[in-house]
Amino acid sequence: MVNYIGVAGLRTLLQRMGVAPFIAALAEEIEADYRRWDQFEKSARLASHSDVGVIELMPTSDGAQYGFKYVNGHPKNTDLGLLTVMAFGVLADVETGRPVLLSELTLTTALRTAAMSALAARWMARPDCRRMALIGNGSQSEFQAIAFHHMLGVRELVLYDVDGGATAKLMHNLAQLPTLADLRVTRADSVAEAVRGADIVTTVTADKRNAIILTPDMIEPGMHINGVGGDCPGKTELHKDILLRPDVRVFVEYEPQSRIEGEIQQMPDDFAVTEFADVVRTGVSARRTAEEVTLFDSVGFALEDFSALRYLNRLAAEHPQAVRQIDLIPEVEDPKDLFGGTLGAAVKGKARLRRVA
Repeated sequence: MVNYIGVAGLRTLLQRMGVAPFIAALAEEIEADYRRWDQFEKSARLASHSDVGVIELMPTSDGAQYGFKYVNGHPKNTDLGLLTVMAFGVLADVETGRPVLLSELTLTTALRTAAMSALAARWMARPDCRRMALIGNGSQSEFQAIAFHHMLGVRELVLYDVDGGATAKLMHNLAQLPTLADLRVTRADSVAEAVRGADIVTTVTADKRNAIILTPDMIEPGMHINGVGGDCPGKTELHKDILLRPDVRVFVEYEPQSRIEGEIQQMPDDFAVTEFADVVRTGVSARRTAEEVTLFDSVGFALEDFSALRYLNRLAAEHPQAVRQIDLIPEVEDPKDLFGGTLGAAVKGKARLRRVA
């Protein structure tokens, strides 16, 4: 039998632990794995693109365990009553190849994306950041707000989305959370209004196109930009001249993948970036001056999902009530007799019934 954590199981874990502490603990898991960056197999995700979206596989291994995530991205799914992003993942033992965990990763992806955003900002943003602009108020926005409030002390959140209903939804959801009682949330009428005076700007829009959400004139000294929405070929959120500014320093997760999918897909191959692993392994803040503008060009990397799967697998042992077991793989007395150990009795029984008839 294989452990399975579904949506209900993850909800049980979050109710017991709290969403914000779960995100913070997951961020610690991710940071620890980035510190051992050289132990991981690394590759850009395998993507199957269509006119309406993308389906991707994201695998990695540290030599002891192997994990992968299946995930889609279909911006028009909301018109069909479906989520834009849906995912599941598997964690397996390298020595035997046996799966040890099958888990939902739709909700977990939102949690780990927020954890990674706040983790990167902890290394890159000014320590006195308190005001954040959140551009794009869809499915990821609540998680980003919770993470930055809990992990970085953000106390003022300014929202903007082209869909006013999405902003109203976000404001309603945040108002229901007692842990965010000291978070001041306001809505802006434009991107420019939202980012004015912001310490941190998070962009997390969903349109599958080369959009220009931020322009160079919106960027202020000392800002940290958390670019989350540009995460596949042909999908960006920032004007390329932002990246060319001399005061902007760009950080990525895994450079070969980011050059295909991130904001830096707009840039020449020799455009200089710094991988996040190189930051955490120095133990020194990535920010060189208070006036420098830092940009985390986030596309999501398989290591982060691997960290999430390992974290969930450990929680499965600590909270068995959140876990089910499923017969994903056969269990047989004789490992050389797959047929007899699984179908033999059933086939014999069917043959016997035919003879009686």
